[in-house]
Amino acid sequence: MRARLKRWTDVAKRDLYAVWLAAGDPRVPRAAKLLAIVTAAYALSPIDLIPDFIPVIGYLDDVVLVPLGILLVVRMIPADVMADLRAEAERRMATPLPRNRAAGFAVAAVWIAVLLALGWWVAGLIDAV
Repeated sequence: MRARLKRWTDVAKRDLYAVWLAAGDPRVPRAAKLLAIVTAAYALSPIDLIPDFIPVIGYLDDVVLVPLGILLVVRMIPADVMADLRAEAERRMATPLPRNRAAGFAVAAVWIAVLLALGWWVAGLIDAV
């Protein structure tokens, strides 16, 4: 059962990436591109129709809507084009992402600045009391 679930999630991840690639492919019909953008944006967005903190049903929209969107987009794209997009998605997923130390330091610096500002604000509130 665990192996089947792992395989399903791997296929879903690959197909979601292929759907994202379909949004920029000139061979994909316009309606499929629009639905591909909406599906990929919803899957990657931290904002959901049903907030995730609600027990059980919070994840229900992710488990139902994202696979349904992927399925609809895949059916709207010609089979040969979808096969090319899946192959490209697998190729890109196999390639490790480049690492940029400067970007990592920049992100860390922003978080440190935010935490320091938050600490300064809280200290000001405590002093005011």
